[in-house]
Amino acid sequence: MKKLIQLLFISLAVSSCHQYQSEESFENADIVLDQELAPLARHESVPPLPPLKKKDAIKKELIKDGFIRFRASDLESSKTRVDSLIKKFDAYYSKENLNNTAWKSSYNLTIRIPSSNFESFVHAIQLNNEEILNKEVDVRDVTDQFIDLGIRLENKEAYLKRYQELLRKATSVEEILQVEEKIRLLEEEIESTTGTLEYLSDLVDYSTLNLNIIQQKDFKYNPEKREKITERMKQSLAKGWFGLVDFFLFSIRIWPFWIIAAPLFYLLIKLRRKKKHTK
Repeated sequence: MKKLIQLLFISLAVSSCHQYQSEESFENADIVLDQELAPLARHESVPPLPPLKKKDAIKKELIKDGFIRFRASDLESSKTRVDSLIKKFDAYYSKENLNNTAWKSSYNLTIRIPSSNFESFVHAIQLNNEEILNKEVDVRDVTDQFIDLGIRLENKEAYLKRYQELLRKATSVEEILQVEEKIRLLEEEIESTTGTLEYLSDLVDYSTLNLNIIQQKDFKYNPEKREKITERMKQSLAKGWFGLVDFFLFSIRIWPFWIIAAPLFYLLIKLRRKKKHTK
């Protein structure tokens, strides 16, 4: 019995030594298997987890982002030109916004471009005679993140397969529940890691360019149109009449106040007259 447990512990310890150093969440997996699932060793010895080798990066994984602002002499013609470049370089708009004020008109465009066409697209944008006001290009190397996430995913999938083998050999309810909980957690982590890899892959495959096109306007004073004086007098008379009607209706609405106020007013006048006679 002791030899079986020792053999399981040694084999898992050897396999974990071959794993990538960034796999911190599973560095104690051999201890977990030994302590929590040791009862399975009573029934049958399970083959050890095969060592995972670090994969070499095939290519650099780069995320490219850019921002360009330029002033256009004709806003719509510039937008039409950008539309043609979108089709030419297999790009698409992820956001398109038009602002129009008395001072200027502008387009705020967010463009997703295949990474292989990013430099060509940026170069084509600058070929015309438009005045470039701002330009920024940012390139981030995420190769290490891809390697790290890829190895983490491979390790978790290997451990998932290992726990699934143990689940098939479990005999008691306690053992089944322990292994199923480990499987559930691993599946959640695999799903999260896969989603992160897909998100990074999308950023690598399609670069993002924020494009701001501005057209300045000559300011023109547009005075507010006012109605004729006769129309305004009619409106004033109508408002005055409606105000008088509203006051009359309000006075009727507060009739209980008049019932209370009238005797008080009468007493106040009587008291004043009495004071005058006493003087």
